[in-house]
Amino acid sequence: MEMKPFWKKTLALLLPGAGGFLAIYVCMAAGDAAGLSLLMAPFGASCVIAFALPDSPLAQPRSIIGGHALSTAIGLLLLHTAGLSVWSAALSVALAIVCMQLTRTLHPPAGADPLVVMLGGAGWSFLWTPALLGSVLVVASAFVFHRLCRRAYPQRWL
Repeated sequence: MEMKPFWKKTLALLLPGAGGFLAIYVCMAAGDAAGLSLLMAPFGASCVIAFALPDSPLAQPRSIIGGHALSTAIGLLLLHTAGLSVWSAALSVALAIVCMQLTRTLHPPAGADPLVVMLGGAGWSFLWTPALLGSVLVVASAFVFHRLCRRAYPQRWL
């Protein structure tokens, strides 16, 4: 059994962190430049999957973008029709899980989106910024980063 040299192990551990740095930096810098909010907490968890587990089905663009868009929409729909309550918050997460599975957009960090929406009292624009545009920037950052590292990403677009 051949062991990797220490520097290769260290680099393998540091690269996903560098990718996460890039994605969050891009979201924040682009948001600041455009005067928009392009960042939400679940994107930190999306970065873990996109950069540390890029071959996972959960890290593919369809899952990251679709999962965040769908889950955010579900949270917004329940918030604006049923309001914030114990049952509507719980139902929004349950529906997000079911719908992500049905649409093959399963992305665990997106399961938090309905709660972010509900607890923050978000308006419908939250679907576009930060959820949709921010998740596109996370995927674009992952694409560029993995290409620079000479890794294949994504495994599939749809």
